Amino acid sequence: MQKLNEAEIVSDVRADFEARAEKRRECEAVWRLNMRFVKGDQYCYRAGESVFDSEPEYEWQERQTYNHIASIVETRLAKLNRVRPVMNVRPASGDNDDVKAARTSAKILDSAAVKLNISKLLERGTMWSEICGTSFYKLVWDAAAENGEGEVHAEVCPPFEIYPDSLCAEDVSEIKSMIHARAVHIDDILAVYGKAVSPENMGTLTPHGEQLTAHAMVIERYTLPDALHPEGELAVIAGDSLLYYGALTDGMPFIRQVSIARPGDFFGTSMVERTIPIQRAYNAVKNRKHEFMNRLAGGVIAVEDGSVDTESLQAEGLCPGRILVYRQGATPPRIMDSGRVPSDFSAEEDRLLNEFISVSGVSEIMRSSSVPSSVSSGTALQLLIEQDDTRLNVTAENINECAREMARRILALYKRYAVTPRLARIVGGDGDIELLYFTASDVTCDDVVCDSGSEISTTPAAKQNMLFDLLKSGLLYDENGKLDATTRYKILSVLGYGGWEQLKDEESLHYNRAERENAAAAAGENPQVSEIDDHDAHVQVHTRFLLSAQMQNNPDAALEEKIIRHIREHKNFKAVEAEVEREKA
Repeated sequence: MQKLNEAEIVSDVRADFEARAEKRRECEAVWRLNMRFVKGDQYCYRAGESVFDSEPEYEWQERQTYNHIASIVETRLAKLNRVRPVMNVRPASGDNDDVKAARTSAKILDSAAVKLNISKLLERGTMWSEICGTSFYKLVWDAAAENGEGEVHAEVCPPFEIYPDSLCAEDVSEIKSMIHARAVHIDDILAVYGKAVSPENMGTLTPHGEQLTAHAMVIERYTLPDALHPEGELAVIAGDSLLYYGALTDGMPFIRQVSIARPGDFFGTSMVERTIPIQRAYNAVKNRKHEFMNRLAGGVIAVEDGSVDTESLQAEGLCPGRILVYRQGATPPRIMDSGRVPSDFSAEEDRLLNEFISVSGVSEIMRSSSVPSSVSSGTALQLLIEQDDTRLNVTAENINECAREMARRILALYKRYAVTPRLARIVGGDGDIELLYFTASDVTCDDVVCDSGSEISTTPAAKQNMLFDLLKSGLLYDENGKLDATTRYKILSVLGYGGWEQLKDEESLHYNRAERENAAAAAGENPQVSEIDDHDAHVQVHTRFLLSAQMQNNPDAALEEKIIRHIREHKNFKAVEAEVEREKA
């Protein structure tokens, strides 16, 4: 690594930051404009790198806001927040050790997802990407967490905090250097880095231009290995102080999420940016229409010069019952005929509403949960719903990809730093708790795949309705026209009653016990048959495990023989119990 003194490093990082901030200033103005329109402050415009307020042309001019952009963003977020991908780890080969390692890694991911609250992170990151077009996730190893044992730290970075070395790169993988600059309280800087720094004016760094006190700008520059820095570089400065300088050992810690990607652009675009011109036109039409209606309601009074006291008339108008005194011989005041509201206003208003739908892809079905009066066919309604979902699938896939990259980085950080035994707590869907001790050596696979498809259109109500349709059609019944115990328990689970107030019936407990026996056998243990087992339920679960895709795709002769032997023991127990019952009879 190139040897530089502290002053040279601080000067170099700050000059680099200022140069990148200057290149990115126009993008920042677009984001600020988007945020103001979503908030409802829609009488502003962007000129180059700045956002300005517009003034009314006349004092009487209507300047109300009819915010359709906010409802579009809220509807898209409501849909996209249902995208919660289920991550799994694919084994490197069919070898039994690789399969076990993949299962362990998958359990570690499940525990980390709960501990880091990945669902909340995705929700916040999606909010930023829907408004500004881009958001970032930062995952690093926090060595001071968990009483010094260390833990993965994940956070959402708004686009205002990220400064790439190139605005033409289309992904983080194409970036050689990244700067993360944010406002941090000076007490937090002292606690983390052990150095006292002076507060700075942070108004230009915050999204809303808020003036923060007792804060300083912390600039972190991440540089991948190159000729000057063979091991990479991580430099952290605040003010004139160098807080940290060293090698970049874990690679670039940022994951990029875009709402709509733009070719040749690092930052994506959002639906807000596309609908701003329509929102401006809609506000103008509505306000001009209301001004016309005000003229019709209040009237425009014509008076002869000098015939009446115009100041009194202007203040009070022609109110009912008023005695109006005008000059003798003059023409009395009269209300001019303003005509009617032109139909062009209503036609333009309807056209703009339709344009909102065509540009944003958010129809009135999604926004108001109402069916258009022109649609009477169930098939047509289903097609409209599918079209709405299709427009969101691109953004949903971006979220899935971000979740997959987050999972890979979490495993990579554990693999590097989890040198001491760690405890992972996994909670099953029925409230079962499994404790797993692991170290870095157990994380040998990070080939993460997404097991869940798009969840945009698969609402809980849709799943339940489909289940009821399957029951009505008879597809879930056996050859005797009955529901077996396994199917009945699965149906209750889908309906949300699999663990009714945590009071599990005996049948579900047997199924869960059999599932744990399968996992124990796969881990190298030899589960034992008990007299209290429901042998029919156990045989069903063990047989289903042998026929599962997991066993078919990764054959394990020893495990298969172990499970078959265990099934024989259940059948022998059942035969002995049946013989005892016959002797008693």
